Amino acid sequence: MKMKSSIKWTGGMQFVGESGSGHSMVIDGAPEVGGRNTGMRPMEMVLLAAGGCTAMDVVFILNRARQPLDECWIEVEGERVEEIPKVFEKIHLHYVIVGDGLDESKVQRAVDMSAEKYCSVSHMLRSSVEITHDFEIRLSAGEADS
Repeated sequence: MKMKSSIKWTGGMQFVGESGSGHSMVIDGAPEVGGRNTGMRPMEMVLLAAGGCTAMDVVFILNRARQPLDECWIEVEGERVEEIPKVFEKIHLHYVIVGDGLDESKVQRAVDMSAEKYCSVSHMLRSSVEITHDFEIRLSAGEADS
């Protein structure tokens, strides 16, 4: 299956990327490299891609398991090397799963299945990046207290 996207320079260090599905986003550099800080950096998008991919897996798996899921988010942290190219050497995914009556073993299974089998972005990155994960379950009513 082929996928396409296009990236068009709009001046300075700003670009607009358009996906094959017709969605656009602004990509820009930091002011110290000539950007105007009007969009995401490419390496930020890598972290978002990893988090978004695995989030979709986990929500899909938990919904199929009929878990009472109210909210889900993934906090993604990447560590880059100091020398150019400043690639990620470590990425950590912290899943926050919110719902009353969630089965911890089913949440663990969903997170593990995404990490080990389903998340295409993580699979692509893990040959060169150490990827770790953990999760926490929060009760819907207790979320405001967290």
